[in-house]
Amino acid sequence: MRLERRNAASRAALVLAPVGAVLFTLLVSALLVAWAGAPVGRTYALLLRGGFGSVFAWSETLTRAIPLILTGLAAAVAFKARLFNIGAEGQLYAGALAAVAVGGLHGGSGLPLPGPLLFALMLAAAALAGALLLLGPALMKTRLGVDEVVTTLLLNFIVLLGVGALLDGPMKDPLSMGWPQSVGLQPALELAKLVAQTRVHTGLLIAAGLALAVWLVFKHTLLGFQIRAVGANARAAAFAGVPVTRTVVLTALLSGALAGLAGAIEVAGRAGYVTLDMSPGYGYSGIVIAMLAGLHPLGVLAAAVFVAGVLVGADSMSRAVGVPTYIADVIVAASLIAVLVATLLTQYRLRWK
Repeated sequence: MRLERRNAASRAALVLAPVGAVLFTLLVSALLVAWAGAPVGRTYALLLRGGFGSVFAWSETLTRAIPLILTGLAAAVAFKARLFNIGAEGQLYAGALAAVAVGGLHGGSGLPLPGPLLFALMLAAAALAGALLLLGPALMKTRLGVDEVVTTLLLNFIVLLGVGALLDGPMKDPLSMGWPQSVGLQPALELAKLVAQTRVHTGLLIAAGLALAVWLVFKHTLLGFQIRAVGANARAAAFAGVPVTRTVVLTALLSGALAGLAGAIEVAGRAGYVTLDMSPGYGYSGIVIAMLAGLHPLGVLAAAVFVAGVLVGADSMSRAVGVPTYIADVIVAASLIAVLVATLLTQYRLRWK
């Protein structure tokens, strides 16, 4: 048996690949549910009802989807240029810390600036923090040939250790009763609710707008063409006159900025301050979302809602049938493996000898 490259991947295969990956994942997860002694049909029904079965369920799913959309966009942008950014988790925390540093209640008061200007400055600081965190690995890749998977992954741990030190030190809230958390964000900078008496906030509109903006960049700008060209074949792109190093650096800045904004919007829309458990792995889940979406910015929206619905629905499902909530993590992880295999099969066919 060998792999033979296809001349061209059909449009139907590109569409059906993520769908087939999700169905395969649900089948594998069903075996685990049955092994746990729970009824498969009822378990999946409760999973869907918990994530999408009511206004409250939808509000929780969309709230969870907001940072996932942004980290998914960060991964999609970077992967499009074959810059494998595994550091969105650290970039998210860097953006969250930068947001609190600019818009927090330091000593009982914040910066003496008008609310809209301070909000824009807060978002800019978060985007800059995330962008600069990815700039180093991007330059090391282009100048020294260092594998960015290793550098971005290790930076996650470095950032989290730094966050822990800051939350127990200079950025610690003196009113937190010893709990390691940052000072709170100014109330004027908190995002408004989209639906009354729910947690879903206007960060959803910002995330959806950024997804549309990234799609327009990919489709209608020179930078988007250069990103796609470098991702397809960096040597051929350089031969055609595309500035490969400059394109990779700009891609890194854009990707890191999106992940940094995820941290700022999570603080302004939901948490109000930074803690070490603020993100339950949003940066890593963004990789799954980007792959499920086929690196398409608008597909990231649907993929993020799907993953968020699984994570939210697993909580209510677990209480009803006694299946651990870790089944949601299994579904997300298996989805990544399945979509990678499905994507491979859209480009290659199996030949038997």
